[in-house]
Amino acid sequence: MIISSNIRERLQTLPDCPGCYIMRDRRGDIIYVGKAISLRKRVRSYFHRAALRRTDPKLRGLVRSVADIEIITARNEAEALLTEGRLIKEYKPRYNVSFRDDKRFPLIRADFRRKFPRFELCRIRRNDGFDYFGPYVSSAGARAAIDFIEKRFGLRKCKSDIPGPEDHKHCMADIIRRCSAPCLGQVDGPTYMHGAEEARAFLRGERPGLMKDIENEMKAASEKLDFERAAALRDTYLRLKEITSQKARVLGVPEMARASAAQGTRDLGNILGIGYPRVIFAFDISNISGTFAVAGMVCSVDGMPQRNRYRRFRIRTVVAPDDPAMIGEVAKRAMSPDSSSRTIVPDLLLVDGGITQVRAAEAALKSLGLQVAVAGLAKKFEEIYFRDLRPFRIEPGSSALKVLQRLRDEAHRFALDYHRRLRGKSIGQSVLDDIPGIGPRKKEILLRRFGSVRRLRRESLESIASVPGIGHSLARLVLEKTASDGSLADAGAG
Repeated sequence: MIISSNIRERLQTLPDCPGCYIMRDRRGDIIYVGKAISLRKRVRSYFHRAALRRTDPKLRGLVRSVADIEIITARNEAEALLTEGRLIKEYKPRYNVSFRDDKRFPLIRADFRRKFPRFELCRIRRNDGFDYFGPYVSSAGARAAIDFIEKRFGLRKCKSDIPGPEDHKHCMADIIRRCSAPCLGQVDGPTYMHGAEEARAFLRGERPGLMKDIENEMKAASEKLDFERAAALRDTYLRLKEITSQKARVLGVPEMARASAAQGTRDLGNILGIGYPRVIFAFDISNISGTFAVAGMVCSVDGMPQRNRYRRFRIRTVVAPDDPAMIGEVAKRAMSPDSSSRTIVPDLLLVDGGITQVRAAEAALKSLGLQVAVAGLAKKFEEIYFRDLRPFRIEPGSSALKVLQRLRDEAHRFALDYHRRLRGKSIGQSVLDDIPGIGPRKKEILLRRFGSVRRLRRESLESIASVPGIGHSLARLVLEKTASDGSLADAGAG
């Protein structure tokens, strides 16, 4: 297997620390998320030739699809595990088959519709009206949190919907666990609910002062030489600190991705000297020798894709295969004041190509009286073409280059998809229609028998001739016509 230069560079710079790795395909889609104690060792293991020869086809398919790798470092394996689960649930990569729910991790839940809510441990998050907290890596930590809030806020542990004297017959929680005993009427509903609300705020990370209280109690016990209580408080403090910091870090993963994209956009603006290019449009052309020529326009805001602003275009004025001229046409149409895509003027316009594509886009914008910075990104060496500067390269793997690569690749994917759909539709509608002697009825019979023009092209003369009403002469014409159009249909698009 040939490893691309981009992947080779990524493998050389991987850190030897815990974290998550995110694998993307050429379109920029996340196809796999994994965790590792050592990112360097784990990710490199995917690309060992000897290991790949022995592994299953699914893994080989994954490795062949990888075009880029990103990493998120973690403080420890537990944090990496939680981050992995969160990313898989967020993006649902097609090569991941586990982490589809929260069964691996404990949660804490409480029903605040009850007069006297109680907090309990569970492992499945349901749409049942409960408030859920977590997930947490450590069951011991989650239990320590429940134990702490029950004692701190006088919360009940019994399971009755409405606790009464009958529930207190064999219960000593009011004596040994500081329960406020709503079953005996020792606390009214509003007072109990206030404690439950404070417990909820603590689990949400909104009461950091409570952690300081535990720390002070621990120090006081130590000064009084009550080392047993000091040790218990220390254990509680460490477990609570672990689960509260886990939750804050894991919930921040999507925010981290957005922050990284925004930072990459900011870095790109500094490199180009254009300020912060918050809105970027990217164009790409797809055609075969000028036929079925189309263009795709994609948009990002703060480095994140804005699919509601994507647009497709059929090329109207350019017949010959001339990418710069096509770029000029599409840029002018997209940025025209009466165009539906002109909902906003971008801070930067990116084209796939070199100086000729850049100049064509600049001329189109100038004709509209617009002053928008235009940059080109050439695939071969990932060189940047911008204004009158000599072509230059941005540091491989940098966040600024990733912003450009993802936009360029997304525009390519978007345009190519449109091109293929038009090409397939044209072939399906016209190839058989252009054959003398093939009318609607015989066309329907052939397609029903063979399924598609593509499959028909692969059939033998005898197989086609055996269809009622076709015969050898007509079958020969079918094969000749579909073969000549097939060379077009099977070719790649640029």
